Amino acid sequence: MTESTQTPRISTRIGSIAESATLAVDAKAKALKAQGRPVIGFGAGEPDFPTPDYIVAAAVAASQDPVNHRYSPAGGLPDLKVAIVDKTQRDSGYAVEPANVLVTNGGKQAVYNTFATLLDPGDEVILPTPYWTTYPESIRLAGGVPVDVFAGADQGYLVTVDQLEAARTERTKVLLFCSPSNPTGAVYPPEQVEAIGRWAVQHGLWVVTDEIYEHLLYDGATAPSLPVLVPELADTCVVLNGVAKTYAMTGWRVGWMLGPKDVVKAATNLQSHATSNVANVSQRAAIAALQGSLEAVDEMRTAFDRRRQTMVSMLNEIDGVECPTPQGAFYAYPSVAGVLGRTIRGRTPQTSVELAEIILEEVEVAVVPGEAFGPSGYLRLSYALGDNDLAEGVGRIQELLRGAR
Repeated sequence: MTESTQTPRISTRIGSIAESATLAVDAKAKALKAQGRPVIGFGAGEPDFPTPDYIVAAAVAASQDPVNHRYSPAGGLPDLKVAIVDKTQRDSGYAVEPANVLVTNGGKQAVYNTFATLLDPGDEVILPTPYWTTYPESIRLAGGVPVDVFAGADQGYLVTVDQLEAARTERTKVLLFCSPSNPTGAVYPPEQVEAIGRWAVQHGLWVVTDEIYEHLLYDGATAPSLPVLVPELADTCVVLNGVAKTYAMTGWRVGWMLGPKDVVKAATNLQSHATSNVANVSQRAAIAALQGSLEAVDEMRTAFDRRRQTMVSMLNEIDGVECPTPQGAFYAYPSVAGVLGRTIRGRTPQTSVELAEIILEEVEVAVVPGEAFGPSGYLRLSYALGDNDLAEGVGRIQELLRGAR
């Protein structure tokens, strides 16, 4: 067999997947730190707080109980499903049943399961942009086609119904909705959420709504759940969530999807062949998290709010940088279009990828370029890190860009 006729070693489907840019930046920053470099990383969306003690204690107890050493239902522990039902009613006023719940290995598996269950090849998914890096890859893996709808800093990163309608075609099946947003921290006001939901109902579209940042809100912002504001949407809506961001449990890998029973049953069948059950100890920890007090969550949010204000203020002091104030999550998403094309220590970046490289190499600060989330010209910085590191890291960027000409 000649080289030109050899069968590719990697399938086209998997070979076309882009690496997670946020995890890649975080890995590079950690590798440099391991070499003794004073790198400050703004890449990963990961709280710097430890998981609250009462959750860890529940996990320790669970690990000592032999019942958790065995397989459990692929769709999730019954007790956790009930806890998710109760939590959903408590936090968003959305009434569901355990049969509407699938517990997944983190929020990413909930995203993948949902698109794999809903999409056939060629189905289009309207994707408000900037978007989280995993959304378009999961859509493509399911055979779907992501259709970007961009809203920039001038719109507060919020797409309009008119923009969504302009992107709709006869192949459109799903709208992806995320508020508070990763990567921008933007939060849609209730009236806009309702208008988007009613537009989806009018055109018979599914909505996949990611509520993972629901508790991280500032300045009096609210993030009402779409199927609560638009009850007619409930039969064509999947809600994604998890414990990672709210309870500083990124490594525990517990997420879930809420949806119509037929969709949840089909997604559970998929998961039964892919990963089976989520680790039982992690599920027991999640039960403790959801049934416990939100006091620790409030303390973390207070710290995030303080860091948010510091970061936005410092970024907006940089000539050529425009950073809207995020109302949710723990990300700032400044436009750096005014910096591109300037010379920085002998280098002239034309894209935010090139600018991010210069920032890392010149002042040892890791940020994620806008290309990971859509168009060039932006950077994402997470403020889920210590106050001192935050001020030092943004201060280094200020000093670097102060000399840009």
